[in-house]
Amino acid sequence: MELELLRTGWVSILPPVIAIVLALVTREVYSSLFAGIFTGMLIYSFASGASVLAAVARTFDMMAHKIAENGYMIIFLALLWAVVMVVTRSGGSQAYGKWASTRLKSKRSSRLATALLGLLIFVDDGFNCLTVGTVMGPITDKHRVSREKLAYLIDATAAPVCIIAPVSSWAVAVASELDSAGGFSAFLKTIPYNFYALLTLLMVFALCVGGMDFGPMRRAEARADATGETGRIGQDEQKDAPGGKGRVLDLVLPILVLVVCAILGMAYVGGFFSGVPFSQAIGANPTAGLTLGAFAGLVTAMVLYLPRRLMTFTAFMESIVDGIKGIVPPMLILILSWSLSGVCRELIGTGYFVGDFIQNTRFPLALLPAIVFAVAAFLSFSMGTAWGTFGILIPIVTMIFAGTGSDLLIPTLGATLAGSVYGDHCSPLSDTTILASTGAQVRHIDHVETQLPYATLVAVICGVGYVIVGFVKEPWIPLALSAAALLGILYALHRGEGGRADG
Repeated sequence: MELELLRTGWVSILPPVIAIVLALVTREVYSSLFAGIFTGMLIYSFASGASVLAAVARTFDMMAHKIAENGYMIIFLALLWAVVMVVTRSGGSQAYGKWASTRLKSKRSSRLATALLGLLIFVDDGFNCLTVGTVMGPITDKHRVSREKLAYLIDATAAPVCIIAPVSSWAVAVASELDSAGGFSAFLKTIPYNFYALLTLLMVFALCVGGMDFGPMRRAEARADATGETGRIGQDEQKDAPGGKGRVLDLVLPILVLVVCAILGMAYVGGFFSGVPFSQAIGANPTAGLTLGAFAGLVTAMVLYLPRRLMTFTAFMESIVDGIKGIVPPMLILILSWSLSGVCRELIGTGYFVGDFIQNTRFPLALLPAIVFAVAAFLSFSMGTAWGTFGILIPIVTMIFAGTGSDLLIPTLGATLAGSVYGDHCSPLSDTTILASTGAQVRHIDHVETQLPYATLVAVICGVGYVIVGFVKEPWIPLALSAAALLGILYALHRGEGGRADG
């Protein structure tokens, strides 16, 4: 698209506002984002003297333009989900479960193994939820760990891990939204400022090691420990591969090849092997490199499975197609959010208006990280989508700081991602929350009720941490203080209910 940028004044904030309000009212993000895009195009068309028909045409022009701009990312996500589906159906997950059950001898070790497997499967949160639940459910049942606790461990090592893992579907999605702020390198800089993800992982391991539960989760754990009633519902739908031939290697090797080849691919595409420094090379065109890694993982799975007749060629190809089908809903969110960002940033000058307003009103920028965290948390919880939330907010945040020279851009972007993940983590509408309860085979409402106090405790501490960040402008002191506060409050809440650590 070759259209001239127009500064349209206060009406330029209407597209994101309309998208946000509609998403909150309808709890449906697709039509809300589309309405925001079309509103922006109407504003641009009227300001430039064009017709309503031109606004309609330009709406789809913008969407096509953004699809073309982000073609590699679309291919990567399609290949990634193909790998996810193929690996899930290979039987490797069940093989890992059988292997682990002979080595995990206590409640503590089964919890830790669940958390560690969640960390290992960081390429995608949906893959994480379903795989970890399927693999670890029988093992945690054996040691009387409640299914509510299993669901929390799954959920807390899904999105919070994916959002800070450089090789994941989430990382690529965020990097695409951060194009004007530095792309993939900007994403890497936000990781130390993503307090919610980091503190959630700290809490997971504190709970796994010490068993310091409180609230509804403590009651669920007490029930499982006393009666053996773990809260499991339904039956496992995921079956072993034909003949039960799946091995641990069938789970681990394709993922390992994907990760290693993705890193090598980013280096290759960026010119590392031609003399470009590694730090620059991996940020040159990361989605192209990740695509090479995903393809390598898929080829590895094919070479590993087909000769052993673990899957037929037809079943392998059907799994690829089914995997690609699974990425369509989040991909639609991405395309719409890219288009809304393009309208606001490239056509109607939303950033200029917001930036001028902030500067003219002398709004204290130091409070922005905390405020943006709260707004992102509210939106993500209400809509049930982190991707939709940061798709709306990241362009606004980058435009606020455009031309200000402030060094709070990266901290505020980190707060945006953290708030988005909090809402996605505990919202009953979130697909990750639903997949976690599905993977753990526990009633969805029980999962939401037991994990909400845990997630909210971390979020409140994060909010205080972001207030401190606004003044010290670096992550380490606020992060250390927040971590100490989390562990202290967690211990106090557990002891206040008369609890003691378990093994």
